Amino acid sequence: MTEITISTARAQLGDLVRRAAHSRETIALTDHGHVAALLVSPHVIEDLEDALALSEYERRKAEGTLGKGIPHEEVGRMLGLRP
Repeated sequence: MTEITISTARAQLGDLVRRAAHSRETIALTDHGHVAALLVSPHVIEDLEDALALSEYERRKAEGTLGKGIPHEEVGRMLGLRP
């Protein structure tokens, strides 16, 4: 993770956003030596959300608290993949 002060980031914001977006580099914006915000690619957030959802599913499965699911064929119909 790259750290940069907010005042320095002001002049480089466009470049920093492109770096975060295209290289999945996380850039920490610091204020008085403390991380105040992060520039993170949306793809990284999506990956984290997917991992969290999978973890939640596995936890509920292990606990036996999964609700009723939707049959595979029905999902295919809902997505227009099956008649």
